[in-house]
Amino acid sequence: MTMDDVGDIEDLISSVADVAEIGRVKPRNIVSLRPKVKVKPVREILHPPSQVPGTQTIFIKTWGCSHNSSDGEYMAGLLSNYGYKITEDKAIADLWILNSCTVKNPAEDHFRNEISTGKKSGKFVVVAGCVPQGDQKSPFIQNLSVIGVQQIDRVVEVVEETLKGHTIRLLGQKKINGKKDGGARLQLPKMRKNKLIEIIAISTGCLNQCTYCKTKHARGNLGSYPPDEIVQRAIESFNEGAVELWLTSEDTGAYGLDIQTNLPELLWRLVAIIPEGCMMRIGMTNPPYILNHLEEIAKILSHPRVYAFLHVPVQSGSNQVLADMKREYSIEEFETVVNFLRQRVPGVSIATDIICGFPTETEEDFSETMSVCEKYKFPSLFINQFYPRKGTPAARMPKIPTDMVKIRTKRLTELFHSYTTYDHRIGEIQEILITEEAKNGIEFIGHNKYYEQVLVAKDPELMGKCIEVIVKSAKKHCLIAEMVDKPRKFNNNLQKINDIYSIWPVFALLVCVLARILWLLV
Repeated sequence: MTMDDVGDIEDLISSVADVAEIGRVKPRNIVSLRPKVKVKPVREILHPPSQVPGTQTIFIKTWGCSHNSSDGEYMAGLLSNYGYKITEDKAIADLWILNSCTVKNPAEDHFRNEISTGKKSGKFVVVAGCVPQGDQKSPFIQNLSVIGVQQIDRVVEVVEETLKGHTIRLLGQKKINGKKDGGARLQLPKMRKNKLIEIIAISTGCLNQCTYCKTKHARGNLGSYPPDEIVQRAIESFNEGAVELWLTSEDTGAYGLDIQTNLPELLWRLVAIIPEGCMMRIGMTNPPYILNHLEEIAKILSHPRVYAFLHVPVQSGSNQVLADMKREYSIEEFETVVNFLRQRVPGVSIATDIICGFPTETEEDFSETMSVCEKYKFPSLFINQFYPRKGTPAARMPKIPTDMVKIRTKRLTELFHSYTTYDHRIGEIQEILITEEAKNGIEFIGHNKYYEQVLVAKDPELMGKCIEVIVKSAKKHCLIAEMVDKPRKFNNNLQKINDIYSIWPVFALLVCVLARILWLLV
């Protein structure tokens, strides 16, 4: 027997003793990233992972908004950089990261069910996103590792310790511009789910106190990223091959109010660096903050490299309900936004949200909501039933009977499906940017200037290109088109540099000729 064999036996005896000790001592919920006493966890003995950090396979699933999607892409990028393999096949993954959304009950239910599935499958599970951040005592996330919404840059640490069997919880708040409200740096490695689309969070948190919303509990107050960092991230993304830029936050209209700047100033800087053949989409903005910048926003939406599209949630057509929601605007102010943009940006697409069945909503209030939707016939209308979010003021209000909420939801849904919005596009020749493949596998999806979805026949050469199409037919949610011209090839700013270098020999020759002529004359 060698000394190595003796060492192995001593390690085994020590492990067994540790297990016995664990059985006699009350277990701790949280294990430090640097435990004072080395204890081999029971789970590591029962389910030993690979001992080499960065060699395991990770599955990441994200629910909710584009801000959440961006967070998921950052976590994937950090883990991939460290050596972990990111997979979409959760069956083969060693560890699952479940990135949650707390806006709606169904999303939280799916999140909870996926946790249960992961545990039953014997997977290591790490939870992230707004659910654990906003409600840290939720019973279904206890004894699980947690990555807070402002701690995603430490995902590698959490994964490493979780694979060892430890439970790590990082829920603290970072700083932006010296303030507590902040998030992870924008210049982190990123693995984009769609390589052609870059999602940039321009801020985190918001200034509102909506009585039904749980996101504020998780994301906190407004923390705007410095303009220089956002612009630099955009430049890097375009140089990496992205052709579409999405700006996201809990409320893009409020950007900069905490750092003495504003949204239009940022947008003009971004417009200046968007390469030819690329587009930018502005994210959701609430009415109170966009009201102050309508003139500038209209000019920006009219720019050829910016989609003439804006998501402006109204939530209710009743001023009384809006007051009870603490939305901080009136229905008249919302209509001012819509009317102004429709007048100044012909064809602009305005999307909006409605909550059916808010606790104080009367039949008269709901009729006012129906009237607003019938008046504007929004092409994109996101209809949501009210769900009480634990810890919010609205959750303590008497609920409207579920049957009544369902009836109102059905009425509004029927109204939405009673009208068409794209028929007038038939026969138009449009320029669209192709960015993804349709689920049917036989068509590509592009968007026109108004961010309307356009389907064309699948052709690998079209992906990431601007093409001209003629609209052949229209459906409720999309246009069907055929290509009428070859794709326009754009190679971003690097192409411009290449163009300069390609004419340099000719330029040099001309200089030599001129110099020779001048010498002869002298």
